[in-house]
Amino acid sequence: MEGRRVTGWAARDASGILSPYSFTLRKTASEDVLIKVLYCGMDHTDLHQMRDELHPTNYPLVPGHEVVGEVVELGSEVKKYRVGDMVGVGCIVGSCGSCLCCDSNKEQYCNSRIFTYNGIYKDRRPTQGGFSSHMVVHQKFVVSIPETLSPEQAAPLLCAGVTAFSPLREFMGSGKVLNAGILGLGGVGHLGVKIAKAMGHHVTVISTSDKKREEALQHLGADAFIVSSNAAQMEEAANTMDYILDTVPAFHPVLSYLSLLKFDGKLILVGASPKPLEFNASHIILGKKTITGSFIGSMEETQEILDFWAEKNLTSMVEVVEMDYVNKAFERMERNDVRYRFVLDVAGSNLE
Repeated sequence: MEGRRVTGWAARDASGILSPYSFTLRKTASEDVLIKVLYCGMDHTDLHQMRDELHPTNYPLVPGHEVVGEVVELGSEVKKYRVGDMVGVGCIVGSCGSCLCCDSNKEQYCNSRIFTYNGIYKDRRPTQGGFSSHMVVHQKFVVSIPETLSPEQAAPLLCAGVTAFSPLREFMGSGKVLNAGILGLGGVGHLGVKIAKAMGHHVTVISTSDKKREEALQHLGADAFIVSSNAAQMEEAANTMDYILDTVPAFHPVLSYLSLLKFDGKLILVGASPKPLEFNASHIILGKKTITGSFIGSMEETQEILDFWAEKNLTSMVEVVEMDYVNKAFERMERNDVRYRFVLDVAGSNLE
């Protein structure tokens, strides 16, 4: 059954240009939450999907998977939330609910996961994201925004933040000061620096140039900065890091970064390169090193990063823009001309 008619901004073709689009939500079911969207973060994934550069895109496409909004209607069996609550929606809005991943609260790895946009919901309708006035989402895939966290600050945590937090969570409570490397200083990387520092780690930012040194050290609080093209700096840092969070979503020379890891160190990939990465097996074997990956985070971990952010009184570095600026903002994002995340003021925009 169909619900309310809403307006969003959608891409109609692989040009990726967004413009107003009217569509109908599904009717709020017994375990659904109807959300008025207030803010939505902008992600590189949005841009790639709008341009049909990832999974085949089902147009018209309303992107947005860092959604913060207000509950305006509840299904009859929703007990966790009340009308007026501030809530968030991240990258997925459904899963099978019965596989090993779902039973282990790792539903983001479920083979039947349903993405927030460009997915097909259980009623066979395409899912549409948070660049719209309202969303209907099953209560399991909704999280609570802490009262002390402003909605525009919370938005980037629902994808970029939990993508960094999920793999670093295993190092919490170790009682050791770990030497951490953060490779790449974009939307995910800058949050990774803040999370690792808040966990008490010694954090080194690794970048291809010196341009972000001052920002990394003075504004984000990193302890050290390495330019990967500087052979002397790389040699000095060899065998010093317990882990490296690799946030780079492009082809890059993994082999040179493996040399920075200590014995039994981990290179954690969270940025998806469109081309295969290359390394020599001997570099892994002789140092008992690990290359591993991590995909966004579970619903449990998404709630945890929000609570962690509020507890530690951390801030996201965002630039808030209205919807009529969204195409320009994506152009700037492509040029890395944002520090470090655009957030759309959806409720404050004229969507028509």
